[in-house]
Amino acid sequence: MVLTFELDPSFTPALRDGICALWADVTNAGGAVGFVPPVTAEEVRPDLLKHLVAIEQGRARLLVARDAEGAVAATAFLTLNDHRLMKHWLWLYTVMVHPRHQGEGYGRDLMAAAADAARSIEGVEAIRLTCRGGTGADRFYAACGYKEVGRVPDAIRVAPGDDRDDIVMLLRL
Repeated sequence: MVLTFELDPSFTPALRDGICALWADVTNAGGAVGFVPPVTAEEVRPDLLKHLVAIEQGRARLLVARDAEGAVAATAFLTLNDHRLMKHWLWLYTVMVHPRHQGEGYGRDLMAAAADAARSIEGVEAIRLTCRGGTGADRFYAACGYKEVGRVPDAIRVAPGDDRDDIVMLLRL
């Protein structure tokens, strides 16, 4: 099966609900996307709304992938810099592939589509992202061409006594 990618899709209630469900499913499967399981779609909705405000303000773009049935299968948010000295790179946030699609190469497809989307934005020369240490995400992003450019030890507290590094990675376009 092939995923269909769309940058800046029309935001409908069905898309909103699909992203919320994806976010909860990814979190509950152990994905490091800003929450600790268990979580519900309703609990992630306020964070999605923050992304939507940024989209409405022109500060972010949404990349969504749908599976053959049209369900939301993967997402990433490309967030532009508003600082005058940093407009040449953007942030990639909330990179998610539904657990039922993991291990099929869709994560690499999502990362390639995100890079293509970033290249389409005038003046953008690089993508930065952060990931939680101890998850293997840094190895995945490195396999997609990203380089580790920084690490803050124990910056993420998953639970008492379970602190993880915050790893900063960069892909030059």
